[in-house]
Amino acid sequence: MRSLLRTLERSTFRDIALVCLAGALVGVSFGAISVSGGLPLWVPIAMSVLVYAGGAQFAAVGIVLSGGGVVAALVAGLVLNARLLPFGFAVADVLDGPRWRRLLGAQLLTDESVAFTMLESDPQRRRAAYWVCGVMLFVVWNTSVAVGAAAGGLIGDTDAFGLDAAFPAVLLALVLPSLTDRRTRAAALSGAAVAVAATPFVSAGLPVLLALTGLLFAARGAEPGGAAEPAEAAERAEAAAPAGAGTDPAGADSPDRSAPLAEEVH
Repeated sequence: MRSLLRTLERSTFRDIALVCLAGALVGVSFGAISVSGGLPLWVPIAMSVLVYAGGAQFAAVGIVLSGGGVVAALVAGLVLNARLLPFGFAVADVLDGPRWRRLLGAQLLTDESVAFTMLESDPQRRRAAYWVCGVMLFVVWNTSVAVGAAAGGLIGDTDAFGLDAAFPAVLLALVLPSLTDRRTRAAALSGAAVAVAATPFVSAGLPVLLALTGLLFAARGAEPGGAAEPAEAAERAEAAAPAGAGTDPAGADSPDRSAPLAEEVH
């Protein structure tokens, strides 16, 4: 670990430490809410060691505490963790060595460890960023969850400290970066509308799963082969075209007047 720390730049290590600090605050909230909600002390601690996925843990425990079934909690956690599959392909180069080391490295795969790895281009720095961030965050997260779980039994009412907002806040933080895409935003909003409308009529936990129907809106907007929507493509082409380009009625036989302009710009 010491050699890995020497490989990283000081600014990168500082950023990892700040992420760990934020993770500690969320971990304490998770442990306190889980125990104060009625779960045994060992449940959030075991989840943090074995599952080790903040978003999935929050979703699963949130469903259980609201009265939902175990199956709904498991499905919700699996859906959230599905995003980690492509992440694994993106950082597969840092998980080398014997089988036990690759398995351990796979357990440390999180949004944060992947993000810091992708910022590096040098193979040694990529490996150092992944392992340093992964190990530090794993230790901090599990320690903070244990502390929060121990405190949860003493606090009693976590709502008085505003910890009840931790569940939706964490899930919202996971979703927000993806809402810049129009198709994704439409799917998220439609799924949320379905979940809210179904809440009074189905048991707890099922509205979250019914929100997956929002994916149908994303599928409808996608073309085979991953092509962009015609309207969006036309808007981008119109915005990128020089003034007056593409207005010649002569069509394909007329010379391209944008070529000289492009040469002048370059």
